Amino acid sequence: MKLAEALAERKAAQSKMGEINERLQRVIIVPQGEQPAEEPTALLAELVTVAERLEWLILAVNRTNMAATIASGESLTAAIARRDVLKMRMNVIDTTLRSAGNQYQRTRASEIKFVASVDVAEIQRQRDQLAKQYRELDTAIQAANWAVELDEG
Repeated sequence: MKLAEALAERKAAQSKMGEINERLQRVIIVPQGEQPAEEPTALLAELVTVAERLEWLILAVNRTNMAATIASGESLTAAIARRDVLKMRMNVIDTTLRSAGNQYQRTRASEIKFVASVDVAEIQRQRDQLAKQYRELDTAIQAANWAVELDEG
């Protein structure tokens, strides 16, 4: 199994656990004398099966990410961490750009005028550079995900 396939299955298992939770909440309490639409014990058994598979997938993905590398030679784990931090930086810069771009309207000349305290064009250039780094790194990670076999330990 390719790493990308395991990642897709992991995502599906996570969704399935949420779905089982919702189904359980709908049938866990019913009016006295009525039967639930689904058997709660069967749902709990299904939850155990899905949870065990999810745990196995998480472990296998983590083992694989530690051992596998992207084209540059960087481990997948390091590349994912770098990509996550790039995304966080971009989010902060996006918020900064939105705030700096807000034009505060004065209704009277006596009101305080607000101006941006940063060079918006320079911040935008930095944001564009981060976005390029993010795209390139994400592409390398995705390529490795489809090339690497899952370490099924």
